[in-house]
Amino acid sequence: MNFFACQLLIGIVVLTMAGFGCKVSAKDEQTVKNYRMGKPEKFYMPESLLEISGITFNKGENDTIYAVQDEQGRLFRLAWGVKKQVNAKFGKQGDYEDVAIVNEKVVILKSNGSLIIFPFSDAIYEEVDSIRDWKLLLPEGEYEGMYGDEASKSLYVICKNCVGDNSKNSVSGYIYHVGDSVYQTGTFKIDVNEIKSITGKVKRGFRPSAMAKNPITSDWYFVSAVNKLLVVTDSSWKIRETCLLSTNMFNQPEGLAFDKEGNMYISNEGDDLSQGIILKFKRYDK
Repeated sequence: MNFFACQLLIGIVVLTMAGFGCKVSAKDEQTVKNYRMGKPEKFYMPESLLEISGITFNKGENDTIYAVQDEQGRLFRLAWGVKKQVNAKFGKQGDYEDVAIVNEKVVILKSNGSLIIFPFSDAIYEEVDSIRDWKLLLPEGEYEGMYGDEASKSLYVICKNCVGDNSKNSVSGYIYHVGDSVYQTGTFKIDVNEIKSITGKVKRGFRPSAMAKNPITSDWYFVSAVNKLLVVTDSSWKIRETCLLSTNMFNQPEGLAFDKEGNMYISNEGDDLSQGIILKFKRYDK
C-alpha cells in the first residue's frame, strides 16, 4: 500500500469512528441520537438538594421526581419547576448515591454497595419504619449507578471503582431480582476499549456515576462525573455512542433518569459557586 492510499484509509477510519461520537446539528448543537445536548430545560434545586445525587421516576411518570442526596438519609419528592420539596427520612447520615423504584419498593444505593429497601407506599410519610438493609450483596468496591427495571422486577448496579475491575479496560455490573428477597440473577460488562475507540484516551478509566434504560429504544445510558462523559450502549452492552459533556453545563453529573415519553434527565451536584440542578433533554425523532 502506497503512502497516499494509507493516509486515505486512516482518514476513513477516523471519520467512521467519529460518526459514533457526539454529532453537531445544523444549529451547531452537540447531539446524540434523539437528543440535543445544547439547550436543556433547567430546574434549579432547593438548598436541601445542593448535593443531589440519584434521581428516578415511578413507572416513568414525570409528575414526581424522586431524589436522594449524598449525605442525608432522606427520599425527596419534587414536582418539575417547583422548589418546594417534601421528604421521608429512611436513615442516618451516610453516602447515598442513587435511587430506584421497582416492584413497589424503593431501593437506595450506598457508595459501599449496601442496598436500603423499603415499601414505596411508605415514601409519603415523614419517617420510614419498614426498612431492610441488604449488605454484602455486591462485591467490594465503590458504587454510584443503579437502575430499576419494572418489567422484569430487576435491579441493575454498575461499579464505579471495584476491586475486581481494571476500569481502564472494563467495568462490571450486576443484576438482581427484587421481591420479598433480593438475589443475583446475572452480570454484565462495559468494554472500556470500545469507549476509547471513539473518544480516545479515557483518563483514570471509565467510572460511571449513573445509569438508566431508555424506555423507547431499550438502549442503556451512562454518565460519568469523573470523565464528563455520556455513553450509550445497545441492549447487549455494546457501545453505540459517546458524548463529552460540557463543563459549563454539567458541573457534576450524578443522576440519570428517563420518563415514559423518553425524555432524559441528568442531575448535577452544586458547589460553592453553583446550585444543584436537573437538566431535561426532550426526546425528538430524527
